[in-house]
Amino acid sequence: MAGNRKSQRIEPSFHESEGREDDDFHVGADDRVTGGGGRKGRGKPAKASRGRRGAGRRREPSLGFFGLVRRLFYWCIVLGIWGAIGVGGLVLYYGARMPSATSWAIPARPPNVKILAVDGAIIANRGLTGGEALSLEDMSPYIPQAVIAIEDRRFYSHFGIDPLGLARAVITNIASGRTVQGGSTLTQQLAKNMFLSPERTLERKVQEVLLSLWLEHKYTKDQILAMYLNRVFFGSNSYGVEAASRRYFNKSARDVNLGEAAVLAGLLKAPSRLSPARDPEAAEARAQVVLGAMREEGYVTDAEIKTAMSQTPARAKRYWSGAEHYAADMVMSQLPGMIGDVTEDLVIDTTIDLDLEKKADEAIKATLDKDGAKLNASQAALVSIDGTGAIRALVGGRDYADSQFDRASKAKRQPGSAFKPFVYATALEQGRSPLSVRNDAPVKIGKWTPENYDQKYRGEVTLANALAHSLNTIAAQLVMEVGPSEVVKLAKRLGIESELQANASIALGTSEVTLVELTSAYAPFMNGGYKATPHIIRRISTADGKVLYENTYDNPPRVLSPEIVSMMNGMMERVITEGTGKNARIPGWQAAGKTGTTQSFRDALFVGYTSNLTTGVWFGNDDGKSMRQVTGGGLPARAWSQFMIAAHKGLSPSPLFGTGIGQTPANEDTRPAPEGDQLFDIISRTLGTEERPTDTGAAVATGEGGAVAVDDGLVPPADVGSRRQTGTHRTTLLDVLLGG
Repeated sequence: MAGNRKSQRIEPSFHESEGREDDDFHVGADDRVTGGGGRKGRGKPAKASRGRRGAGRRREPSLGFFGLVRRLFYWCIVLGIWGAIGVGGLVLYYGARMPSATSWAIPARPPNVKILAVDGAIIANRGLTGGEALSLEDMSPYIPQAVIAIEDRRFYSHFGIDPLGLARAVITNIASGRTVQGGSTLTQQLAKNMFLSPERTLERKVQEVLLSLWLEHKYTKDQILAMYLNRVFFGSNSYGVEAASRRYFNKSARDVNLGEAAVLAGLLKAPSRLSPARDPEAAEARAQVVLGAMREEGYVTDAEIKTAMSQTPARAKRYWSGAEHYAADMVMSQLPGMIGDVTEDLVIDTTIDLDLEKKADEAIKATLDKDGAKLNASQAALVSIDGTGAIRALVGGRDYADSQFDRASKAKRQPGSAFKPFVYATALEQGRSPLSVRNDAPVKIGKWTPENYDQKYRGEVTLANALAHSLNTIAAQLVMEVGPSEVVKLAKRLGIESELQANASIALGTSEVTLVELTSAYAPFMNGGYKATPHIIRRISTADGKVLYENTYDNPPRVLSPEIVSMMNGMMERVITEGTGKNARIPGWQAAGKTGTTQSFRDALFVGYTSNLTTGVWFGNDDGKSMRQVTGGGLPARAWSQFMIAAHKGLSPSPLFGTGIGQTPANEDTRPAPEGDQLFDIISRTLGTEERPTDTGAAVATGEGGAVAVDDGLVPPADVGSRRQTGTHRTTLLDVLLGG
């Protein structure tokens, strides 16, 4: 038995135990013979062994935490490699569709036109950008700080793309369930604005990244930031910080304070919605967020934040405001005709005096605010020029923010009796004199029967008296005597450019003209007889100082003889001293001019001058509706006087051309003559050519053709008394002496 057992002995099996690092052999517990199972076990040893090995293969070992981490890391590397290959493929594909990088260049910034007043002050910046480009050193330091703090805090540390910022934006947007934060850097935004369309496509995004890397390689951070700040859109047609600053705060970006810089930086998120011109409260709330970001970045202190937050929020108008923008519009309309297309930054030196511009604007607004609604006058315009034709002030309407239409240079209206000086000047040139007498009586010219404003007739009157009181019958007689075509020729010679109808009614100003050309045509009376071509542009230069244009109005042609000018000045002075333009008096200054009123009170004008300025004023309505008996001697004359008094403040009075020194007394009938004003004075006094007018009571201000203003309202002269010329003696000797 013992030998038998010995021959049936089961040899131990040898294998490596899992997890061991030595080479020792070990006997497993399953390889031993156990009691009660020897025979049975001896019959199937191999099969049992195979079953145990199979069972061992089916059991998966536990990886544990670190095993999972290792496996995750492994697959991240694999996926990252494949992702990089995919992204690289996209970059190569879309990059291949772009022009060669060697041809990439910063597109030229749209040219800006800087418009300057006579003293060098900026009137406006015009062009697609609306403002000139500034270097970082020139602009307020708060502006770049505010923009970096709210838009791209790691601007100076990233390479054009900010992976951390992008990751933060993705996480924030996923958490909120909507897009609330962008991951684009300032460099990416600049690349998009300069080179790409705004469409959201994968191709555009890839190209944006490539361009951003190129920008960062080619330019410094300060250059990139400056380009961005000078090109980014700030709303209200404002591109760049200079345009936005002037649009919203009426100041240069050089002078922007902390609170204003925060408003500008806040606009970048939504330029239209957050505009202070549209929603000041929303703009202020966003500015507070920007200030908080600036504090977090260490740009400002708590004390500075407190000061900025206490400042009054910006209250910008919806559009540009200020009468100077009418002048800027005129400049831009004339520019192409002088130099062609604008292809580079330009500097325009104008003739505008901003101080006079402000006074003109104030005079128009004050008059309309006081009486406009009551007298149904909604609009007005004013233009003031010097003896050379240089436009010193231009107001094209009541408020540029409400209406940008320039009623001074673009609107054509009938001048009414303001056209009569051209009729009288033509008569004087043909031999009449201020003391020539005509009969104020009903006149019929064909089917036309002109009547005086008050429908009354005064009998024999001198031409000087007829012009002072704007008698329509006398003007109609004169135009038929001299010929309508001759009147047209003289008006054209003096500066009227609009088409004029050579008919009898031209005597009453029925042909339409602009206020600018009418006013400039009066200037020869002021300057001694020389044409005053109206102009607003003195010089056009490039940004580096190269002169492209300079006006040549320093040698104007003579259009009236000194004798005619002298007589006309004496006649039109009486319009103000005793006629329809009394409301236009300027204390201490000689002034002359003429009122004008059109049919049914649709238009009312006063054009007048001193030895210093010629100014025209118009009142009316854009739709042509009638005003409530407003004549040229009413609202226009009062606004004219207010402006001219302010414009002449501090200047030494000087006489009108050919009238001598000092103010001519209102009740003196002394007019200058070709031989000199002293001879004219002696002859007229000796012959007693006119009866002296007498007052009927308290002084009243007469309106057109005898209408009078009482308590700022106009009533027919019959209702309050009148100041009338009862008649004159015809003087043939004086007519002979003066050629009448």
